[in-house]
Amino acid sequence: MEFLYEYGLFLAKAITLVAAVLAIVAAIVSMRQHPRGRPDGHMEVRKLNDRYGNFRQFMQSQMLPPKEFKALRKEDKQKAKKQQGEQSEQRRRLYVLGFDGDLKASATEDLREEVSTVISVAGEGDEVLLRLESGGGMVHSYGLAASQLQRIRDAGIPLTVAVDRFAASGGYMMACVGERILAAPFAVIGSIGVLAQLPNFHRLLQKANIDFEQLSAGEHKRSVTMFGKNNAEDRAKLQQDLEDTHQLFKEFVTRHRQQVAIDEVSTGEVWYGQRALDQGLVDELKTSDSYIQESLMERDVFEVKYVLKRSWQEKLGLAASGAVERALLKILQGATREQKH
Repeated sequence: MEFLYEYGLFLAKAITLVAAVLAIVAAIVSMRQHPRGRPDGHMEVRKLNDRYGNFRQFMQSQMLPPKEFKALRKEDKQKAKKQQGEQSEQRRRLYVLGFDGDLKASATEDLREEVSTVISVAGEGDEVLLRLESGGGMVHSYGLAASQLQRIRDAGIPLTVAVDRFAASGGYMMACVGERILAAPFAVIGSIGVLAQLPNFHRLLQKANIDFEQLSAGEHKRSVTMFGKNNAEDRAKLQQDLEDTHQLFKEFVTRHRQQVAIDEVSTGEVWYGQRALDQGLVDELKTSDSYIQESLMERDVFEVKYVLKRSWQEKLGLAASGAVERALLKILQGATREQKH
């Protein structure tokens, strides 16, 4: 019976894994079948004043005696009504955007839609706060992401960038577009440098008696390759390209943050929040949550997010992949407990 139980458990896990893989494949196929390669989406807007106000009221309802809570609610309503009557001008707004970057800066597509929407409705005195998290990636991808933020500046809208965890390399390229950069005390900032690395299979192909041929027109159409034999000239050309890209990166940072001693911070190093402040890479040590909380009293704060419309295959694939991750985690945790025992 114990054998049957173990076998049944194994079979169930195997079936779950296979189903998850099939669901993920179906999601990928569905995405590729979309005529533009990207599904449609919609904009979600949430007023954070109401959200945190509801949270506060709930906490008060739990902590205070009923009579005291009722009196406090009555007082709050009177204050709100009075403030509404006194406000002859429209309250300024803070639009909160988010960017969670990967190597390809894939979130740029969503950021493009969000920026276009905010620019179309922002008025005088309004501001944009970008919550930025990125360790960088492809140069051209993050260059485009930074250009989307530049559109906000070009429209005359103040832009504040908040880094709660990390903004390195291409992430910092985006951050320095902001008029102000906020960072948590231990946020990772910097990495103003350029990197290129790739494996080379030339000797492996030689051992297998496989020839690699590459034809090109143009002296420098291709320098370092993964499959052919690289020489000193190839490496020198790639190094020259990296140095030029690094110089462009340095010029970009200098143009947006003239207070930075660029030669001291463009070594590829990273700094934690306080050290980044000392280097002039950020302007203030503060989390995005603190900035939003401070803004709630004097501004209407709106969180703006572009959400993709996912097909049922994609939803199933995401749910299945999450289930697989949780199942594997449980298996690993179980194995760890057995080893300890």
